[in-house]
Amino acid sequence: MPRLLAIETSCDECSAAVLERTPRFVAARSNVIFSQIDLHRRFGGVVPEVASRNHLEMVTPVVEEALEKAGVGFNDLDAVAVTQRPGLIGALLVGVSTAKAIAYALNKPLVGVNHLEGHLHSVFIDGQQGCERLGPQNLPLLACLVSGGHTNLYLIRELPPRGLGAEKLSESRDDAAGEAFDKTAKLLGLPYPGGVHLDRGAKSGNPAAIDFPRALPGRKNMEFSFSGLKTAVATELKKRGFEPYGVGASWGTQPDPAKLPQGKELADFCASIQEAIVQTLLRKIRIALGETGARGLAVVGGVSANSRFRELLATDVKVPVFFPDHQYCTDNAAMIGAAGIFMLERGEVLKGAELLAANAFSS
Repeated sequence: MPRLLAIETSCDECSAAVLERTPRFVAARSNVIFSQIDLHRRFGGVVPEVASRNHLEMVTPVVEEALEKAGVGFNDLDAVAVTQRPGLIGALLVGVSTAKAIAYALNKPLVGVNHLEGHLHSVFIDGQQGCERLGPQNLPLLACLVSGGHTNLYLIRELPPRGLGAEKLSESRDDAAGEAFDKTAKLLGLPYPGGVHLDRGAKSGNPAAIDFPRALPGRKNMEFSFSGLKTAVATELKKRGFEPYGVGASWGTQPDPAKLPQGKELADFCASIQEAIVQTLLRKIRIALGETGARGLAVVGGVSANSRFRELLATDVKVPVFFPDHQYCTDNAAMIGAAGIFMLERGEVLKGAELLAANAFSS
């Protein structure tokens, strides 16, 4: 069975993984992720130059650790896969340059993977809960990719190893759902990355305490919009006499608790914001299921790890729902390798002059 090394450096995670083809889908023999959260926390968000420089420092030890954990060496590889687009161009260049060098030195093919295709393939990694139930009976399969940079709906018509035949049904007109989580959490003075802290804070709050808007409510409209939510949260904070954190230059400053909601009021803000986002996602998913007749739902990307989202999907969706394990929700090399190993099988690879000319693309 083919075996490849995968590298992911599209944003603020430096990751490498070793994947092997299995009779069913693929198996991740290792998946090493170095997160840059601590580096970017003081800036309140990802700084592209800081991300690129850290990738340059970490990519070699991360690759070495992935090979060691998988119990293989460079000569045991059949190919090298790498995220080629989209993402931060400087960060992508580190991964692409590393993968090109390894593939060229080994005289092995290079597989350039679209980051979004990687997310869509994250449910096809063997050993995950429910993965064994995912099969032809679930086609067509609706896929909701919901992350910090994208909120898209796709209709998948084929299963690996054949191409997914993914048709994009809709996307966000502005902010992605993950971006809405992080931006509204920042307004509340929560630590970076805000989405995780907002999820935690919401557990003791009332999701009906504040009626935040749900954009594009049309009965058959599958598009998303979350930019208005940030404005609504800032407006509500000011109406209550608070000063939203992060409006204007905030680098080097700390949130002032006296100027922001605390305790039960903060929990209610968290729960109400989270409810507005996940209910919007659920409404669009239900519309898409009705319009397409999909017989299964895959939910992938970082926001797929949100606890309230998973809770509601378990009760409000009438078709089987498939999630990746938490380690495959956020950016990781295993999902890139999952897409890459099927591309390798289909001959969608770069060799020779094409390998040397391979580049990174921000979109």
